[in-house]
Amino acid sequence: MIRITEDAWQVMVDHAQVHYPNECCGAMLGVVHSETPEPGGETVAVKEISRAVPLVNTYRGEQADRYEINPMDLLKTDKEARTVGLELIGIYHSHPDCDAYFSKTDLENSCPWYSFVVLSIQQGVFHHANCFLPNAEQTHAEPETLLIPTTKRA
Repeated sequence: MIRITEDAWQVMVDHAQVHYPNECCGAMLGVVHSETPEPGGETVAVKEISRAVPLVNTYRGEQADRYEINPMDLLKTDKEARTVGLELIGIYHSHPDCDAYFSKTDLENSCPWYSFVVLSIQQGVFHHANCFLPNAEQTHAEPETLLIPTTKRA
């Protein structure tokens, strides 16, 4: 399960809307802890995202349907996160004018230890989002429960 705070979520949505009609990308920072949602229920791991860091889409081709993150930017972000007691939990990116799905390209370029949030931006406005967790072989990505603040649509 991944839960994103209101401040981090607003950064992600704003970033995606500003970069429309191109894909945006960024890092999600936070902590992992255990919760028991219901008394007597099963304990689950919760990835609590408290900070979103917009990164530059460095893809040299058409950015409306592809993103690329400079590995050095990701390494720098991870290093900075650790100095304030946070972890690099995952990556977010947008899908302009299409659904929030995990594409074949997304899967092939994924890192199995990260969660991936995809934001659907329809005509410049946030529409919906989904989260995915790829397997180690990068052949399949399971949906991951995503808890986000209520986002007002324009």
